[in-house]
Amino acid sequence: MIQFLVKRFIGLIFVLICVSFITFIMGYWGQTHGLGDPIRILLGTHYNARTYAQLKHQYGLDLPWYQQYFNFVNGVLHLNFGYSFGYEGESVWSIIKNSVGPTAQLGLWGLILTFVLGIPMGVIAALRANTWVDTAIMGITLVCWAIPVFVLAVYFQVLILALHGSVGLSWPVAGWDSLESKIGPILIFAVAGMASVARYMRTSMLEVLQQDYVRTARAKGLLERTVIYRHALRNALIPIITLFGASIGLLVTGVFFIEQIFNISGLGSASISAINNRDYPVIQATVILGAIIVVLGNLIADLLYTVVDPRIKTE
Repeated sequence: MIQFLVKRFIGLIFVLICVSFITFIMGYWGQTHGLGDPIRILLGTHYNARTYAQLKHQYGLDLPWYQQYFNFVNGVLHLNFGYSFGYEGESVWSIIKNSVGPTAQLGLWGLILTFVLGIPMGVIAALRANTWVDTAIMGITLVCWAIPVFVLAVYFQVLILALHGSVGLSWPVAGWDSLESKIGPILIFAVAGMASVARYMRTSMLEVLQQDYVRTARAKGLLERTVIYRHALRNALIPIITLFGASIGLLVTGVFFIEQIFNISGLGSASISAINNRDYPVIQATVILGAIIVVLGNLIADLLYTVVDPRIKTE
């Protein structure tokens, strides 16, 4: 196990180095090839050559690219991502720290609800295969899977406004400052992912139920509940764990649309604002944060494999 964790940690460092270099080069290329000079954007109509040169030096943008990259990596190692171009004088870490809370809450609660709903629905559909129960569950999940998440979010808001006009329902349609305002975005995030989990779970469960060891367990006279939950379900969860690891990696990007529609001040909103303002330090920080979450998601999935099936070794 220790050897496995060391290998993964080395892989994490390698991935982060590659991601940081690619992100930095793309930002540097954008600044020097007409995609938007952040200092010119920062000065706006107050541009003059002297102030421009001073700010260039202040942000270290007058240095060679390799020295800028070295300073950037050195800062990241000390949890210092520099200062924002869009919010003059404010550190990138301060912006991320203020934005990560809503995104983490939305993503984690939505992810938990996704699998808490999706796995039982998939199992029930598999156990009632080719019946009206299976058809109903798969029909519901197909509709939820086919409708884009931003469309579901807009429909939810329209429904709340319609209920407010007809029955006087008082329910917030945006924001993240109360329990009521959080329920809608979390449900929308969970519904979109729940459909995929349920369909994967049904397919995996049906495949496992056809295996010889399941038929042998039934032939031995074991209770059906024991056969399903002790033998079949554990092995059917292996593909779902892979999906779980990928879902953790997509937490940040998965909530972008929801944060925009529900006016939530999270990492998604901060990233989009940074892109519009050519705020490269914030963009670089959010990309690296996303890379860390992706690697950690895969690490968690690898560890869960051994919990579900001890025959899988982390070597």
